[in-house]
Amino acid sequence: GGDGGGDGECSRRAELKLPELCGVGDPIAMFSSASSCLSSRGRVIKWFWDSAEENYWTYHRDEYDEDKNPNGVVNLGISENKLCFDLLSRRLTQSDMLRVEPPLLQYPDWRGHLFGVRVLQPEDDRSCLFLSPEAFLIPTPYYGAITQHVYLYGNVRLAYVYLDSEVTGQDTRPFQLTVEKLETALQGARSEGVKVKGLILINPQNPLGDIYSPGELQEFLGFAKRHSLHVIVDEIYMLSVFQESLEFRSVLSLERLPDPQRTHVLWGMSKDFGMSGLHVGTLYTENQDVATAVASLCHYHGLSGLVQYQVAQLLWDRDWINRVYLPENLARLKAAHTYVSEELRALGVPFLSRGAGFFIWVDLRKYLRKATFEEEMLLWRRFLDNKVLLVFGKFFECKEPGWFRVVFSDRPHRLRLGEQPPVPQPQVTEEAPPWQAREPRTRAD
Repeated sequence: GGDGGGDGECSRRAELKLPELCGVGDPIAMFSSASSCLSSRGRVIKWFWDSAEENYWTYHRDEYDEDKNPNGVVNLGISENKLCFDLLSRRLTQSDMLRVEPPLLQYPDWRGHLFGVRVLQPEDDRSCLFLSPEAFLIPTPYYGAITQHVYLYGNVRLAYVYLDSEVTGQDTRPFQLTVEKLETALQGARSEGVKVKGLILINPQNPLGDIYSPGELQEFLGFAKRHSLHVIVDEIYMLSVFQESLEFRSVLSLERLPDPQRTHVLWGMSKDFGMSGLHVGTLYTENQDVATAVASLCHYHGLSGLVQYQVAQLLWDRDWINRVYLPENLARLKAAHTYVSEELRALGVPFLSRGAGFFIWVDLRKYLRKATFEEEMLLWRRFLDNKVLLVFGKFFECKEPGWFRVVFSDRPHRLRLGEQPPVPQPQVTEEAPPWQAREPRTRAD
């Protein structure tokens, strides 16, 4: 847009205000100082980028590195599994992974290459997921980037199902989702004229770590069928349940789906296999029309054939997955979780953790001077100023200020650095994990 010296539209600033809907999450209510060189849609996209920049780019500009930047920001905020690079690097560099042939270098079927997988049979169903302006129901707190994903692609809003930390009524745990809460949120959105067409469930849940039981899943799916809602179940942490007493059941393992044509399951390699840089995801649906519609988007998001081949080879190696990778990955997750949990208890910090995923939902409300999201942001800034990156509760649309997500799926010495006071740190080497050999500790206020 130039330096503002011209007399055209690009030299002016504009303000865009979207209609506010009670109980419905707008990606923005208002933003200003946006260049009118951009369309309304472009300004919304830029707003999303700008709003995330401080969190994400402040970290990447000063990222901790043992050798190059030992006084940088320690990342306890971004949910990545960094515990098993040694296992993955050995497996991904074996000879069966190195294959190059013409089909892998050419345009594939946009649904992906077929490496011996079972193809779903088409069903005669003419359903359509969403048309603007429509909405998904989603329980809060939830993985906040979903707001961008659904709005920027389809102008679809999110209708929040607010959950409370206080256990009341028939609830048995904090932030518990029930059919009654789904019904209340649905009726509230409809009373505002919002057309709710679907429900998003994350199982295991991010950031809570909750695992929905088969009975709960059946209740939620039954609710959706009664109201003719599509259900998108994100199971991206399905293999990251490290507490032995917990059992994860995929929605696809249920004996009977109430509405198979409106039940769609997502999974990917980024969490369970620590490969967030590959951007490999899958959609499982029995609805052939939905599969075809999503395939059309893959023209712009297709994966290279070489990556698809490597992922297929890895997933076919059940012996390595079941005997080597999964047991060791779960053991490391459990050890890291135990260590961070013990540190939080020693500090007197309340937290929730269910034994799945890479994170602990931490209650820092007592450190806020006032129960406001402005105070929450100030506390987040204090952490960042002292070289520790967390993610604040507002990002997850938590209704109660003061909750933070702490990620523990990182190497031992980085977790140790995250708990130390904000002073220049000596270079740290990979020694015994802190849950095996503890060192004397000091802590910041």
